[in-house]
Amino acid sequence: MRALLRHVLFFLIALLRVLDRTLGRVLAPVLVPLFRVCVWALHTPLGVILPPVLMLMGAYLLAARPALRQELPDTTWLPLWSHMWIDILVAIVGIVLLGPMCMVYITWLERKLLGRFQNRYGPNRVGKYGLLQPFADGIKMLIKEDIVPRGADRALHFIAPVVIVVPPLVIFSVLPLGPGMSALPMEVGVLFFFALSGISGVAIFLAGWASHNKFSLLGGMRAVAQLVSYEVPLLLSVVVVIMVAGTLSTDKLVEAQTAGRWFVFTPWGLVGFLLFFTAGLAEVNRTPFDLPEAESELVAGFHTEYSGFKFALFYLAEFIAAVAIAGLTVTLFLGGWSLPGADRYPMLAPVVFLSKAALLVLVMVWFRGTFPRLRIDQVMTFSWKFLLPLALVNIIVAGIWIFLVRDGSWRSFGIGWAVGAIILIAFYVWLNRFTAPSTIEKRVYRFAEE
Repeated sequence: MRALLRHVLFFLIALLRVLDRTLGRVLAPVLVPLFRVCVWALHTPLGVILPPVLMLMGAYLLAARPALRQELPDTTWLPLWSHMWIDILVAIVGIVLLGPMCMVYITWLERKLLGRFQNRYGPNRVGKYGLLQPFADGIKMLIKEDIVPRGADRALHFIAPVVIVVPPLVIFSVLPLGPGMSALPMEVGVLFFFALSGISGVAIFLAGWASHNKFSLLGGMRAVAQLVSYEVPLLLSVVVVIMVAGTLSTDKLVEAQTAGRWFVFTPWGLVGFLLFFTAGLAEVNRTPFDLPEAESELVAGFHTEYSGFKFALFYLAEFIAAVAIAGLTVTLFLGGWSLPGADRYPMLAPVVFLSKAALLVLVMVWFRGTFPRLRIDQVMTFSWKFLLPLALVNIIVAGIWIFLVRDGSWRSFGIGWAVGAIILIAFYVWLNRFTAPSTIEKRVYRFAEE
C-alpha cells in the first residue's frame, strides 16, 4: 500500500512538472501581469471593503441555502445524489467564506485596536491600512517548515489541529442569520452546539499529549480542566432561555425575541447573558482566561511544538470559536437578527446579526487589552464558587418570572423585574462576601540578633 501511494505521489509530482513546463510558460505572460494588477487593486480602497464583502457573501450564501431548494428551476432530470452534493457544496462554500473571513477581518481588527490601546500603529505595511497582513501571515505559515518532535506521536500530532478547527466552523450552520435563514435548521440546535464544543477539549488534550513536551502537556491539562469547569455554568446559563422560550431550536429562540423583547432586558436574561459571555471567554481561551497558552509559564501552551500550517489551524480555530460564541450569545440573549425597525427588511438580517456579533468580539479585544491573566486557582475558584451558584439561583429566578409574568401585562412585568432583581442582588452580595479573599495579616519580619 505504501509503495502504491509512493508511486501515485511521484506520478502527481511528474505531472505537475510537465504542466509547469508547458502551460506555465504559455500562461506566465498573462498570469503575472494579472497577479500584479490584483495586488495593486488590493492596495487601493478596494482592499478595504473586500474582507467584509466576502464575509457578507458567505453569510448570505448560508442564509439563502434553505430558499435555494424551493426557488431553483426544475431539476428533476438530475439524479438525486446530485441534489445532495449541490446542497453540501453551497453550505461548504458559505461556511468557508464566512468563518475564515471573519477570522481574517477580526485578526486585523484586534491587532489594530491593541496597537491603539498600547500607543502604537499596529499592522500598516501589507495592503491598505494593513488589511492584507492576515493573508501575508497565512502565506508565511503555509511555506514554513513543519517540525515534529522526535518522540511525538506523529498521527495524533497531525490529527489534533485538523479536529480542533472543525467544531467552530460547523457551529455556524445552526446560527440563524435571518428569518428562515439557518443553514441547518434543527430542533435541538442548542444541544448540537454543546455537543460540538466538547470536541475542542479532546483535540486540545491530544495536541498536548502527542507533542511529547511537558509544557504542551501541562497546557493541555489546564485547558481540559478549564473547559470542564466552565462548561457547567455555560450550560446552566442557557437553561433559563430554554425554560422561558420552551424550545431548543435556535431559530425559534430568535423568533421569541422579536419586536424588541430581547431576553437580556429581563433580570434572569441579563444575568444569564453575563454568565454565558464570561464562561464563553473561558471556553475559547480568551483573556483573562488564557491560562492554557500562558507564555510566561508554559512557553506557548499546548501548541508549543507546532509550527507552520498546523499552528495556523490552532490560531484559526481560536478566532472562529470566538466569533461562534459571540454569534450564539447574540442568538440566545440579544435578539439574534431581530432589531426594531429593521425586521421589515429580511435582507438586512445577516448584517444586523453580524454587527451584534462584531460588537461582542470588540468587547473581547477590549478585555485583552485591559485585564491581566488570572492564576489557575483563581480561574477554578471563580467558576465553581461564584458562577455556578449564581447560575443555579438564576434558574430559580427564571421560574419565578414565568409564574409572575403569565398574563404579559406591564404590571406583572414590573413585579417580575423587582422580585428578580432583589433576589439576584441579595444573593450576589452574599456570594461576594462568601467568596471574597480573607484578609492577610501583616507580615512580621524577624531578624537575627547579634
